[in-house]
Amino acid sequence: MVAKTRILAANCNFCMNNQTSTQLPIPPHFNPETVGAVWRVPYQQRAAAAQTWTKQHEIKPASEDKTRICLLLIDVQNTFCIPEFELFVGGKSGNGAVDDNVRLCEFIYRNLGIITKIIPTLDTHTAMQIFHPIFWMNAAGEHPIPAGTNITPADIEQRIWHVNPNVAFSLGFDYEFLEKYAYHYVKQLTQNGKYPLTVWPYHSMLGGIGHALVSAVEEAIFFHCIARNSQTQFEIKGNNPLTENYSVLSPEVLEDFDSRPIAQTNKKLIQQLLNFDAVIIAGQAKSHCVAWTIDDLLTEIRQVDMKLAKKVYLLEDCTSAVVVPGVVDYTEAADKAFERFADAGMKIVKSTQLISFF
Repeated sequence: MVAKTRILAANCNFCMNNQTSTQLPIPPHFNPETVGAVWRVPYQQRAAAAQTWTKQHEIKPASEDKTRICLLLIDVQNTFCIPEFELFVGGKSGNGAVDDNVRLCEFIYRNLGIITKIIPTLDTHTAMQIFHPIFWMNAAGEHPIPAGTNITPADIEQRIWHVNPNVAFSLGFDYEFLEKYAYHYVKQLTQNGKYPLTVWPYHSMLGGIGHALVSAVEEAIFFHCIARNSQTQFEIKGNNPLTENYSVLSPEVLEDFDSRPIAQTNKKLIQQLLNFDAVIIAGQAKSHCVAWTIDDLLTEIRQVDMKLAKKVYLLEDCTSAVVVPGVVDYTEAADKAFERFADAGMKIVKSTQLISFF
């Protein structure tokens, strides 16, 4: 059954063009002016509206889809997408994630009738993780400045930064183990060609408002769930204290210094994505969690059948790169990654193009 599905997916002539339209109008409740704000979704009202919308536009349940399309949304959360929050992805324009999400919401509403399932990922953190300030300290007991500090093997060798012993105690690790592991971790990042360990501001904190989906996106996803009778599938990532987890499919490091597993790839989600006829990807940030997720998916595709890359569509106008003016700009790295994905057979598309099958 899996093999048959893969063949169908590989041969599926999925295109985005400007001729045959399967698109719907945008519901009257959507207000693009509120996409950059946090507010409560009126679930019962939206559920009633979605049911009315379904009858009005003769929208069928997702279970009847002959061609199964997945919309994978990477970390469309307040912490990355609302201007006053911790890691707002402003991109080159300074308003990147907000503009991206206006287009994303419109894309969901217009294509409500053909998106089979929506899978949003949720970056999920607690304070004491290897990429947060409290995890590290210098000889004076000071923690690194977030978003401006990278920790390298040389920094640890020179004792510029070392593991906070109180973190080891609180997390239940032996301090010597955690120090040895931290050194191993930053070396692994370098050897594997990953970004260096960046000390990030506390963000996507479990239980906090920054962890929540952007209100307007959550509303659109909920509307889709009710209209298509398709349960939204939330995927948690990033809650392991010993590794970063940019990609929803795999953490940055899988083993400790003695090759013992400390994390694992999300094999179940990988298999699920490969079984869809088309996978559309959007979210934040283009240079980090989006690029790393696509890269991991491409790695899996290479092991199965490169033809499967043709069924992956990247909404380039619904994602932005990390840009911190005067500090760092990952735009070029993000663009090069997308060029590499396109060279592998993935489609770079815009949300305003029409989706059809022929």
